[in-house]
Amino acid sequence: MRSSDPVLAEFLRHGGRLAAARAAFPDAPGPWLDLSTGINPHSYPARRASPAALRRLPDPAETAALEAAAAEAFGVSPDRVVATPGTEAALRALPRVLGARSVAIATPTYGGHAEAWRLAGAKVACVPRERLAETAAEAMVLVNPNNPDGAAGAIPDPGDRWLIVDEAFAETAPELSMLRSNPPPLDMRGSRTIVLRSFGKFYGLPGVRLGFAIAEPGLAARIGAQFGDWPVSAEAIAAGRAAYADPRWAEQMRARLSREAQRLDVLLEKAGLKVLGGTSLFRLVEAQDAPQRFLALARLGVLVRPFSDPPTWLRFGLPKPKDWPRLAAALEASVK
Repeated sequence: MRSSDPVLAEFLRHGGRLAAARAAFPDAPGPWLDLSTGINPHSYPARRASPAALRRLPDPAETAALEAAAAEAFGVSPDRVVATPGTEAALRALPRVLGARSVAIATPTYGGHAEAWRLAGAKVACVPRERLAETAAEAMVLVNPNNPDGAAGAIPDPGDRWLIVDEAFAETAPELSMLRSNPPPLDMRGSRTIVLRSFGKFYGLPGVRLGFAIAEPGLAARIGAQFGDWPVSAEAIAAGRAAYADPRWAEQMRARLSREAQRLDVLLEKAGLKVLGGTSLFRLVEAQDAPQRFLALARLGVLVRPFSDPPTWLRFGLPKPKDWPRLAAALEASVK
């Protein structure tokens, strides 16, 4: 099976394509076990928006309160934080806001960054992480910790260029965030650095569509203007304000996810898969027969994330507690 196979190609762009999986593998047993995204299977028990809040537009003061709660959790001042309808929406708005005509993106990484810049007409150079600072591009993009391999490390000084640091998975390991511990702190980096943060991944609520851009106040305001007076929903405001005000839950969840990621490593290695890296929300593995493994798992109703470059990679998210035995059985069957 080549990575160019049309069945496999349907799943190469991103995870979470359950409707496509059901169509491609109609005989697979249900319900599907979707491990193709790095989403926490233990969702935060967020309160819902009130019926009254759903019957009106969100008040700007409520959005500001959400941004203040997120700023407290991130360790920055509220005037640097702007709420967006998901990190995806923010990263696709940045080429318009910044106006750069060339960008260097540290790869391998999430493909949405390159796609966003290409759609904006920019010249895109995908380079190894260690060569990012050597490029002459007007903007640089770095995902830290990286998706899909979990790589993390020093953040280059942008100098007079734009620097976008996508920290979508930094909630799992906040010590990696440049907002807190990567010297010098963001306040010392000047006006040309933007950090992106995701809510849905760590808190297990991707459907509320909530993300944040963090930048110097003037730039944050310019980013926020892209989304108007009502950038996020009443449900996102309610969930985000509750979750970011609950550091105890976050601390306990980080410990739990770390344990479960180690448990996943054991299962994957037992199935003959080489663990290359990841975060505590997903693991990247290598196998020479990765395309065949993907298909074998899919026929058993287990969806994982395949890749085309290289085709020997697969990414596994964490299962829900009740699904560990099913995953173990499917991995064992996929070896045969």
